[in-house]
Amino acid sequence: MLGAAIKGRRDKVLISTKATFRFADGPNDIGSSRFHLTKIIDEALKRLGTDYIDLFQLHGFDALTPIEETLSTLDGMVKAGKIRYLGVSNFSGWHLMKSLSIAEKYGYARYVANQTYYSLIGREYEWELMPLGLDQGVGAVVWSPLGWGRLTGKLKRGQPLPKNSRLHDTAQYGPQVADEHLYKVVDALQEVAEETGKLIPQVALNWLLQRPTVSSVIIGARNEEQLRQNLGAVGWTLTAEQMKKLDAASAVTPIYPYWHQRQFERNPPPV
Repeated sequence: MLGAAIKGRRDKVLISTKATFRFADGPNDIGSSRFHLTKIIDEALKRLGTDYIDLFQLHGFDALTPIEETLSTLDGMVKAGKIRYLGVSNFSGWHLMKSLSIAEKYGYARYVANQTYYSLIGREYEWELMPLGLDQGVGAVVWSPLGWGRLTGKLKRGQPLPKNSRLHDTAQYGPQVADEHLYKVVDALQEVAEETGKLIPQVALNWLLQRPTVSSVIIGARNEEQLRQNLGAVGWTLTAEQMKKLDAASAVTPIYPYWHQRQFERNPPPV
C-alpha cells in the first residue's frame, strides 16, 4: 500500500522501516543475523517498489547475534546503496554505546537515530539514552508520544475510559501509569492548553519537540481529523515557563544510579 502511494514521487518522501522481531515462522525469520537482515531488507525494497530505504532501524537488540555481524551486514547495505541511514529502537544505553564503539573500531556506518518511547508520562529516556544521544549525536525518533493515548485529553478524573479509546486494547502492553500521576500531568496540560489556545495533545507533542535530541515524533492518527490536530503541534513554541510547568508536573524520582548522580553539580541531567 505504501509502495503504491509513493509511486512516481519517491524523491518527495522519507521512508523508514524496521526489522529484528519475528516476521514469519521459520527458525531464521527473527533477529539481526546476516541471513535475516539481508532477506528482510531485500523483501522490503521489493514490496515498497524502491531501491533504497532512507532510515533502516533494528526493532530491538539481538543478544544472540554478534554485534560485529549485524553492523558489517548493515554497513554493506549502506555501501550498496540500499540504505541511507541506520538507527535502532528499544536499545538500552549499553546496547547502543557498544554498537557505536564497534562501528567506530571497524569503520562501519554508525547508528544516527534512536526510535524510543518518550512522553510526559514516560520520561525514562532522559536518564541515560538522552545524555548518550547528546554525546554521540544520535537523534530521537519518538514513538507513542501521547503515552499510549493517555495524553489526548479524553481521560478525566472520575470518568470511565472512552468507548473508542485504544487503551482498551493496548493498555496491557505498555508501561503502567498511576492514575494520580497521569491526572497531575493532564491538569498541567489543560492549563497550558488554555493559555495557548491549543489542544492538549498539541501541547504534549510541542513539549516533546522542544526537548533535547528529539528529531521527530511518530503520530498514530485514527482519522484525518486526528492527523490534522496532531500536525497543529508545530509552527509555534511553548514558553520557558510553560515548559517548566509541564516538567514539574511530570517529574518522577529516577531509579539508581540516576537519582544519586543528580546530587552532583558536575554531572547535571540534560536540560
